[in-house]
Amino acid sequence: MTAASVNGITIEYELHGEDGGDPLLLVMGLGGQLVGWPSEFVDLLVARGFRVIRFDNRDIGLSTMMPDPPPTRRRLIQATLFRRFAKSSYLVGDMADDAAGLLDHLGIDKAHVVGISMGGMISQALTIRHPAKVASLTSIMSNTGDRKHGKIKRSLLRKLPKLMVRNPDNAVDNGVEMFRLISGPHFDAVASRALGEEAYARSFQPAGVARQTMAIAASPDRTWDLRRVRVPTLVVHGLVDPLVTPSGGIATAQAIPGAKLVMYPDMGHDLPRPRWDDLIAEVVDNAHRDRPDGSAGDRAAVA
Repeated sequence: MTAASVNGITIEYELHGEDGGDPLLLVMGLGGQLVGWPSEFVDLLVARGFRVIRFDNRDIGLSTMMPDPPPTRRRLIQATLFRRFAKSSYLVGDMADDAAGLLDHLGIDKAHVVGISMGGMISQALTIRHPAKVASLTSIMSNTGDRKHGKIKRSLLRKLPKLMVRNPDNAVDNGVEMFRLISGPHFDAVASRALGEEAYARSFQPAGVARQTMAIAASPDRTWDLRRVRVPTLVVHGLVDPLVTPSGGIATAQAIPGAKLVMYPDMGHDLPRPRWDDLIAEVVDNAHRDRPDGSAGDRAAVA
């Protein structure tokens, strides 16, 4: 692991694969450290010829923690429901600029970009704000930020406050329960606990998670800007995702010209191991696609 100084902060990152591999940037979601991308998943990408970069977003892991006081749980729930309560010192776009700065630091002119959840939002913003740096875009279980599509199920929202405690004694247990609630039928409690313990040992930053949540809530709708995206785009979503409901993926694919939409019936807000080969094949296919012809939402599949 090593660190890069970008945009006045430090971003922790790792490189995997041969120096001559095709650069692929993995962008993690809310509260997720770079270890949230399983090593075996990264190895499968490396085996397909990619030079993989995974990193900690600001306010998480070993990257810079921002100095602002974290919002309260009540304020976070209000901000999730109503944009007028959302106030943040940084936005998704700033995290996209961090990613662009990391590519500059590594001397990478252009990379394939794969983002999950909040990472999908960051990846979309990176493509909008720095189009020359993105060779292809994959947005997984994310949304456009329009507040109409991909909203959290209210039944899940009612359960979240109990899991948002900042007590380190409950951090791993709460994380496992959270993933149980948002995952699909392939949820693996043992693997989830192992990941939670690894992440906790590496860094425990609940205040950063709260600030990231507020940054999502405060960020503007990307729908109209996404219409200007002209790189090969893959949108992936689980049909049983309760955290970012499937309409978020559908709206994203409809907004981006030529985007391919793939929806898995056995996927929630997770990366189920039985779908890794399918997903990686889609990422590889998207990376090799020609530039879209300008038609929107013309390729869709339920796999």
